[in-house]
Amino acid sequence: MDLQIAAVLLPLLGWAVHGSVLAHRLASARRDPLTGLHTRAGWTARAEHCIRRHPTAAVLLIDLDHFKTLNDTHGHAAGDAALAATADRLRTWCGRHGTAGRLGGDEFVAVVQDLTAANLDVLTAALNRPLHHSGRSLPLAASVGVCRVTELPVPLLTDALAAADAAMYAAKGRGRRGSRLSH
Repeated sequence: MDLQIAAVLLPLLGWAVHGSVLAHRLASARRDPLTGLHTRAGWTARAEHCIRRHPTAAVLLIDLDHFKTLNDTHGHAAGDAALAATADRLRTWCGRHGTAGRLGGDEFVAVVQDLTAANLDVLTAALNRPLHHSGRSLPLAASVGVCRVTELPVPLLTDALAAADAAMYAAKGRGRRGSRLSH
């Protein structure tokens, strides 16, 4: 009888281990390895859920200003530190009422349940605070575009991202280091 139990349990144990490894790989694929933020796929699923459940949701698109210059002047380690610091500041601002992600390069996204409660000025100040790296204070700045989902004819994430992108470029056009709501 013990041999029969072992014959049944060993394959089940193998499948359990295999399933665990696959689940870990899937979770890793949905997280950016440098920042720990959700990748586009992981963030998109959460953002769509937030938009469906919270009519006062807002979508933000964040782009670091002068990132290439920072990276080229102070090195890739400083650039990585800037990306990680931006991710930490964005994650902290979102808290339990939103989700942050990294699209790639120096572009980040966020969705929050209610922009008024989240306080956009606090985020803008955090993203524009200098970064302390290797004993130096490095300038860190970001342009933020925001779209309140209530401003859209139909609350679709793709439309909210497009509006936030346009608002972000308008913020860059104003001299950077700021935020702008879509209109």
